[in-house]
Amino acid sequence: MNSRQLNTQEYAPFYSQYIKALGEVDLNEVLETSLKDLITTLENLHEEKLTYRYAEGKWTIKELVQHIIDAERVLSYRALRFSRNDATELPGFDEDWYVTNSNGNERDIKDILQELIHVRNSTILLFKSFKQEILLIIGTASNSDMTVRALGFIIAGHQIHHLRIIKEKYL
Repeated sequence: MNSRQLNTQEYAPFYSQYIKALGEVDLNEVLETSLKDLITTLENLHEEKLTYRYAEGKWTIKELVQHIIDAERVLSYRALRFSRNDATELPGFDEDWYVTNSNGNERDIKDILQELIHVRNSTILLFKSFKQEILLIIGTASNSDMTVRALGFIIAGHQIHHLRIIKEKYL
């Protein structure tokens, strides 16, 4: 499944930055390679760098990674619900509230990265389990329609977007 197959009706405009960040990629491949890129970038950073804020009110690297994990869980859950033809409209979530309540800065980075690896591997297996027709199922979340496949690309693009921010603002 290639990102260029998506059309803009498959996701809300809010997510377009994540889709555009991908370029032309295969979903399963980008889910695996983007995880490796993030782990390689973060695994040897010192605590001072991991808890650094480049500006007042901005998240630390630990908080950013916890945010990536939380968002991936929410988006994967949406994909699961939609893939099972669950027509229940799903609510949004407040990412700032999640980060504030995540306890990210008090956690060991090795534990955070291990959690990310497990969540991503679960996401990869979930999307590999979907047949082509399942990927095209449409559901509603945050008052916007989206397809199952768009959610997979949003997960990958969201993580790539934040890795880019980490490299530009923190390292």
